[in-house]
Amino acid sequence: MQLTEKHRPTLDGALEAIRTRAYWSPHPEHPKAYGETGAEDGKAAFDALLNRRFDLDQPGTDDWTGAEVSPYGIELGVQYPHPDLDVLLPAMRAGMAAWRAAGPETRALVCIEILARIGARTHEFAHAVMHTSGQAFMMAFQAGGPHAQDRGLEAVAYAYQEQTRTPSGSAAWSKPQGKREPLELAKTFTAAGRGIALLIGCNTFPTWNGYPGLFASLATGNPVLVKPHPRAVLPLALTVKVAREVLAEAGFDPNLVALAAERPGEGIAKTLAVRPEIKIIDYTGSSAFGDWLEANARQAQVYTEKAGVNTVVIDSTDDYKGMLANLSFSLSLYSGQMCTTPQNLLIPRDGITTDAGKKTFDEVVGDLAGAVGGLLGDDARANALLGALVNPDVKSRLEAASGLGEVALPSREVANPEFPDAVVRTPVIVKLDGAKPDAEAVYLSECFGPVSFAVAVDSTADAVELLRRTIRDKGAMTVGAYTTSEEVERAVEDVCLDESAQLSLNLTGGVYVNQTAAFSDFHGSGGNPAANAALCDGAFVANRFRVVEVRRQA
Repeated sequence: MQLTEKHRPTLDGALEAIRTRAYWSPHPEHPKAYGETGAEDGKAAFDALLNRRFDLDQPGTDDWTGAEVSPYGIELGVQYPHPDLDVLLPAMRAGMAAWRAAGPETRALVCIEILARIGARTHEFAHAVMHTSGQAFMMAFQAGGPHAQDRGLEAVAYAYQEQTRTPSGSAAWSKPQGKREPLELAKTFTAAGRGIALLIGCNTFPTWNGYPGLFASLATGNPVLVKPHPRAVLPLALTVKVAREVLAEAGFDPNLVALAAERPGEGIAKTLAVRPEIKIIDYTGSSAFGDWLEANARQAQVYTEKAGVNTVVIDSTDDYKGMLANLSFSLSLYSGQMCTTPQNLLIPRDGITTDAGKKTFDEVVGDLAGAVGGLLGDDARANALLGALVNPDVKSRLEAASGLGEVALPSREVANPEFPDAVVRTPVIVKLDGAKPDAEAVYLSECFGPVSFAVAVDSTADAVELLRRTIRDKGAMTVGAYTTSEEVERAVEDVCLDESAQLSLNLTGGVYVNQTAAFSDFHGSGGNPAANAALCDGAFVANRFRVVEVRRQA
């Protein structure tokens, strides 16, 4: 495979992008960029996967399993190989030596070829993501396709950068000894992977959240065992299949990447996490299991993205209409089923100043409710933005939210004519008095899904202090703020710097607090309870390998 000529420019582009933080992407976002028949071919390829076995030809298959049901009401009927771990894990380690010897550049270029092959099948992957996560098609296409591929490539670039900080090959070392002969050694430095990496996939963003860890581990010399969420196996199974094909064609052991699909209720992640062969773990999901991994998988480097309580401080704005439009979209996108969606809106009870005049707390909340209602008033548009509720737990939380306070915006059911069994609901906004102790227990707990709390606080200063406490105690993947005051802006920024939270200020256009751009934005910080790592920075990749030195007498 002539990978250098084909992919070195892409690697160089990614390295330059993470240096400058400017916009860059080699993966087109628009569906029409994939050829005149791309959409039809992708749908046909997806349909051909259904109701059959998904054979990966990996060792140690002792059974077949699979029970995915699309949030849109379709049974996928795909059966995946179930692993005998005592056979599969040794087979995965067998290819490590050759993969290590290939060096950082070759590993990076092979990873980029895997991403390129995935990219060519973006339409197929989009349907797989849509029918496992409940994302609407366009979001599944973009977030599950090019944006996920960008995040994978970003991890490859960081991995290459960190591995090449130390010179590879032979280095001559000579220490003068005055009149005596100098001390001379020949030294080699090799980036060596730690061992098998375990990727524990999530239900909502199987590729977007999965690719950073997968490609960071693979590019740093580690085999990767992919354990998908049982409701979202197909996108990662497709990824594993492509990776195995590329590795084999490039002359490496395809077992460097393998799939671990589990039987219903098996809980294989817990078993795998503490096996001595597992040296790296990437996990996205609940805080409870993330905390368990951090406490119990002592033999592994554990990277977790868990739950947080994302907060927006609303102090003032010079674009009231733009603020409402931006927030309404942020609350609605994918039915709030994003780890970056705002939950708590902290608003002074005496109101805020705007370019449209003074607005009371009730007016701000009422106008925001009206903006969300207007955005989602047309069912076709609502379906395109909301997607479907990913699981029954989200629906239960949504239905219970109306009993937590005064409902400013009730949720409504949206019919999906293409998928009549899809569960589609608009967001609910609940008003709470931040001064009441019983309210605190509500808004300081994560309520994942299309539920937001408009919290009345005594002042902006109180909002800033509540923000600090929320990040410190509960964590936050994102923070937003609206203010025309330099003093308030500095106060919010100081809190986020102190507590390590990513901040977006005064967003009123087409960029939203719950969206991040690869190569430029950091997803999470690793510095508060919501996550112990950021996607993606040097720290995310550097401890996935160690530099091993060999010294020889010259």
